[in-house]
Amino acid sequence: MSKNYAIGIDLGGTNLRVALVAEDGEILKKIKKPSTEEIVASIIESIGEIRHDSIQGIGLGTAGLVDRVKNRVFFSPNLRAIEGIDVVSELRRTFGVPVFLENDANAAALGEKVSGAGKGFGTFVLLTLGSAIGGGIIYKGKLLEESAEIGHMSIQADAEKCPCGNMGCLDNYASARAMISKAVSMLEKGTESLLKECCKGSIYKITSEDIYRTALEGDTLSREVLKEGGKYLGVGLANIINILSPEAIILAGGLVGAWNIYVQEAIKEASRRAFKDLFDSVKIIPSSLGDNAGIIGAACLVFKELSRDLPLP
Repeated sequence: MSKNYAIGIDLGGTNLRVALVAEDGEILKKIKKPSTEEIVASIIESIGEIRHDSIQGIGLGTAGLVDRVKNRVFFSPNLRAIEGIDVVSELRRTFGVPVFLENDANAAALGEKVSGAGKGFGTFVLLTLGSAIGGGIIYKGKLLEESAEIGHMSIQADAEKCPCGNMGCLDNYASARAMISKAVSMLEKGTESLLKECCKGSIYKITSEDIYRTALEGDTLSREVLKEGGKYLGVGLANIINILSPEAIILAGGLVGAWNIYVQEAIKEASRRAFKDLFDSVKIIPSSLGDNAGIIGAACLVFKELSRDLPLP
């Protein structure tokens, strides 16, 4: 029996990932490149490199708030270049197949449900932990098609302003961007750290990977930054647990690599703040698909929309 195929696209503030995906979640070909201002041209070029003659459609998961009626992103604080662009129509005209648009973290949650760590759970919340924090919710086996902008829940009243315009967002305290900013600020004030030796001495090029690596080497500043970010993440996790009481919280994104410092601190803080019975009932686990969750989920949008009776496992 021949397989059905779709193109899955994961467009984030940092990277563009495009893949040819089979209906069972198998990735046949994949391209990864930096996100650019020329979004449509970059996507079209990437699809052209991996396109299969029998693809059923294209699924696009992108950072930002999605207008599902107009098929556009109307606000994306971490990817302003996507705002208002009619990517869906451009891709339909170019490739002649159906195109479906969704928030990138929602797509990642769907990917984990179909073929990842979420397969055994009816209700779970997925957090993408990277330069920013995104969220997606699977409720009673189905993708909850809501904004789920978990990174923009306020955890500090009248605090630092977020790029989204809100004050005191979780994003401002627990994301990679926030922790890098904190580390640079401390270095500017003269705090001693192994981070000064990174990037040929240019502290403004430090990455979250540098912070984790030096933390493992015993650097006090790096460990403090990761633990503080983890503590704030734990506040967010406690809010999720108390409000939604999910069976699981699945953590994805680059910061999951710092599990034994950053995530463990978050779990510890969540245990202090969430209702005990609810906390004891939730599993906090890493994604099993990693960077592939978004592209698999985006492709699954195609199969889900074109075959409404397709059951999720």
